[in-house]
Amino acid sequence: MAQQDQSLMQRFQQYQASKTVLVWACAGCAIAATIVGFTWGGWVTGGSAQKMAATSAAEARQEMASVVCVDRFMAAQNAGVQLAALKEITSSYGQTKFVEEGGWAVVMPATDPVDRKASANDHKAASLCAEDLMKREAPPAGNAVQVNDGASVVQ
Repeated sequence: MAQQDQSLMQRFQQYQASKTVLVWACAGCAIAATIVGFTWGGWVTGGSAQKMAATSAAEARQEMASVVCVDRFMAAQNAGVQLAALKEITSSYGQTKFVEEGGWAVVMPATDPVDRKASANDHKAASLCAEDLMKREAPPAGNAVQVNDGASVVQ
């Protein structure tokens, strides 16, 4: 039977691949799997994973500091007056500056005066705090209670 008379399936069953063809086929499959993995599979390098983890941790710290900031702001005895003053400021930069200067966004004072990363995180926390405060209503007057450690708690 001539090779031209055989069907495609019969020719495929009789094919004997050489070692060179097998090695190149395996290499091609590995390269294709790597390309597909990094492009569509969600694979990342170790450096990219570390950067993503650091960014995520920084964002979590900023959000936590923002929540603490809002709680401190709203627990203050003059929260209604301060909130009214904050809402009079039209620019987001001015609102952030108001919160920063009030000291509500600082979770822990910086021990190193050159620590620029901490001040950048405090600025972002102050910005998030100002955004949240702009959505709030003034608390009813006289609901703040003084606690032993000096912090105010709204009841």
